[in-house]
Formats: sequence, structure tokens, C-alpha cells
Amino acid sequence: MNVQVIMRDGEAEYAVVPWAEYQALLAAAGRGAAQIVKPVAAPALDEKPDWKTLREARGLSIESLARSVGISPSYLDLIENGEREASDAIQHGLRRALGTGESAS
Repeated sequence: MNVQVIMRDGEAEYAVVPWAEYQALLAAAGRGAAQIVKPVAAPALDEKPDWKTLREARGLSIESLARSVGISPSYLDLIENGEREASDAIQHGLRRALGTGESAS
């Protein structure tokens, strides 16, 4: 098996194996084949993001995303449904939490 070990602070942290060998390991463990999840494209900073679609694409609950941004789930629901406009600070927090880049100014 062709394995690359990535070290951090003198300790092994990651093992990298070729995709075909990884698939064989999964099959041997009875786990089935892994699938590649394609990333959801982030909206341009000057367009209004579809927060709900981005959240759902990342498998986050409304509660967990709201908690990570510091707002209530009910307020996030209002933002997602277009009933409230997210402030710049909240947009920044949403983009950070969803991994879509920096907020627009």
C-alpha cells in the first residue's frame, strides 16, 4: 500500500492513500464505496446569497447555524425566508460559518 504520512509537531496526524486503495479499504471493511461530494458554489459577494440552500447543502440545521452566528433560529428563519435583511455583521458570520468567504462591505 502506498501511504503518505503527514506529520505535525513530530506526530503522525494524517495518512494519505491513493483513491483506488482507499476504495479497496472501504470495501474490505464492508463500508461500500465512498462518494465525492461536490462543493456548493459560493455566491458572489455582491449578490444576495440563498442562505437556506447553502445551509441545507452543508447539512446544517437552522439551530446549529444560528447558534454559530450568535442569533436565534427564528431570526435566521426570517432571514432565510426574505422577511428580514441580514446586517453586514450577520452576513459575515453566515459566510464564515458556511465557508463561503468574507462578507461584503
